[in-house]
Amino acid sequence: MPFYVTILGCSSATPTIDRHPSAQVLNIRDTLMLIDCGEATQNQMLHYRIPHSRLSCIFISHLHGDHYLGLNGLLATINFQGRSLPLDIYGPEPLEKMMLDHFRFSGTHLKFPLRFHATQTERREKILENDKLEVFSFPLQHRIDTTGFLFREKIGLRHINVEACEALNIPFVHYQDLKEGQDYKDEQGVIHMNHTLTFPPSEVRSYAYVSDTRFFPELAEEIANADMLYHESTFLHELKERAEETFHTTALDAARMAKIAGVKKLILGHFSARYRDLTPLLNEAQTLFENSHLAIEGSRFSVD
Repeated sequence: MPFYVTILGCSSATPTIDRHPSAQVLNIRDTLMLIDCGEATQNQMLHYRIPHSRLSCIFISHLHGDHYLGLNGLLATINFQGRSLPLDIYGPEPLEKMMLDHFRFSGTHLKFPLRFHATQTERREKILENDKLEVFSFPLQHRIDTTGFLFREKIGLRHINVEACEALNIPFVHYQDLKEGQDYKDEQGVIHMNHTLTFPPSEVRSYAYVSDTRFFPELAEEIANADMLYHESTFLHELKERAEETFHTTALDAARMAKIAGVKKLILGHFSARYRDLTPLLNEAQTLFENSHLAIEGSRFSVD
């Protein structure tokens, strides 16, 4: 089942000629979720053929413009194109009033239910749970209230051992029960144990999104052992002092976080517009964490 993120925007603060503000779409088992929504997000979704009609929810990390200013435009387009399904938005508490004021003053009447869920920044919190996944928010340390997000699959069904089932001529109608862990009783009343007819479920996969923040070691506890980590890396480490002043992170510190948190893959993003060539940021991170990658727009990163 799919588990991958598509990068729509990777620039910090201001866009460049070929980089847009923060946005990405996460696909977990064909459930699409938008994470942050900088300007031009809907254009980028068109460009990379991601249908906004399939979005189930949107997560906004904080209220700096490069992370949410594309939201009202996207919602207006979704409304114009006739969505009727509810859309859930998770973000800082003031965001709801900001959105509703915009729609009120522009005379926009939403034709679909918009369900807002306020995040809080004092502690870790489970903000979403369904049969496929659970999502946690956790506090970051930026100039304003900011949260990161951890997306984690639920344990799935067991996998059918086709060879073993066919050897016993088990009717296909029983396969779903086997996937759910039930034993099988044949026509002679013999019980065949589930573990002999199935394989264990796939390993649970996880993705951590760390938006704007200064480096602080305690963050590692929130994202420990994630399969994939997106971490802001606004500056090269030679500008460490500037990073600390603005509550941002260097590429080297993003790699340091990945290492101490024990994650498997690191995606670097939120690059300062001062860098035309991003290779030095990648090289810096890879000196400490080899499995580091640049969040180039249009790139797709999978959890295997």
